[in-house]
Amino acid sequence: MNILVLNAGSSSLKYQVIEMPSQKVKCVGLIERIGMDDAIFTHQKEEHKTNEIVAIKNHEIGLKKIATALLDSKIGVLQSVSDIVAVGHRVVHGGKKFSKTVIINNDVKNSIRNLIELAPLHNPANLTGIEIAETIFPDATQIAIFDTAFHQTMPKKAYQYAIKNEFLEKHHIRAYGFHGTSHKYVSEKAIEYLGEENSKKIITIHLGNGCSMTAIENGKSVEHSLGFGPMNGLVMGTRAGDIDQSVIFYLMNSLNKTASEVNNLLQKEGGMLGLTGFSDLREIEKAANNNDENCKNALALSSYRIKKYIGSYTAILNGLDAIIFTAGIGENSSLMRKLVCENLDFLGINLDDEKNNLKSKELREIQKSTAKVKILVIPTNEELEIAKQAYQLLN
Repeated sequence: MNILVLNAGSSSLKYQVIEMPSQKVKCVGLIERIGMDDAIFTHQKEEHKTNEIVAIKNHEIGLKKIATALLDSKIGVLQSVSDIVAVGHRVVHGGKKFSKTVIINNDVKNSIRNLIELAPLHNPANLTGIEIAETIFPDATQIAIFDTAFHQTMPKKAYQYAIKNEFLEKHHIRAYGFHGTSHKYVSEKAIEYLGEENSKKIITIHLGNGCSMTAIENGKSVEHSLGFGPMNGLVMGTRAGDIDQSVIFYLMNSLNKTASEVNNLLQKEGGMLGLTGFSDLREIEKAANNNDENCKNALALSSYRIKKYIGSYTAILNGLDAIIFTAGIGENSSLMRKLVCENLDFLGINLDDEKNNLKSKELREIQKSTAKVKILVIPTNEELEIAKQAYQLLN
């Protein structure tokens, strides 16, 4: 069974064709800079990799470009679009309604549309990807996998805000959590690797352009750093993360910023970009090595925020068996891992610098041999997790 996994971002389309249940990846690809004349199209089938600079004005043209590549006699993996049995779509916000993977129908699409206000950077693109895929792969079952679903096991004391009850009961204002596909995948990998007895209390740390952390007890999410929308918690590429609500009112009432301007400041001009002028951690680390004070400060601030969450989540779990670093920064930045783990020996977290600096694409331990808490680096694979959930739903 061929499953096309589609992750539609605001200006990008990531995809993989995965054969299930063998989990064989037939091809992977990415379109970046959608809407530009110099969009970047990358497609890889086994050892053959294609890179093109092309004009891709919108997601529909982008998905048609992908379909053409999948059917190409040299780089393609399909004889016909009907070879795709299902398209698994990553959808960021599922609200209260979706606690599991679902087959997409009009009701599901309307619900995703109604949740756009809660995830304005993500849900519109997710919905666009679904609607276009329905026309290009008409015989395939369209399936939605929600980032919020994994966190539906959080208890009420974790997801409710301390405002009038009616806002939860009537308007469903609560913490939902995100990056659930990634947190679920790496936590299950950790449990499989360590064994259930040694992984009852774990913290997963997803560090990319978007960042989040989850406290996981006996395989279930019990606390998470992102909330009503994917804005709060850790310092991110362009998102500010946690901020005193008073700052928002001050910006509006004293500095005459509009609600839209404040939203832009917090979502698109904040985080590492606001602190340094860079949103890419590789550039920030390079500048910090050249004694750029703003970049050095941003690294300290970001790692400090992660430490605070490790401490609070260890308290919530009443102990800790392992912490897991994952996603682009978590997997590749030895410096960020080092900054996060420094001075946490009281919690049993002791990083081995030599292990930490080794480059690897495999699951690995990077703690000292005497450390109480395991420190794992686990490459996330959200696409495979989406394919697995789609396959399980169909079977």
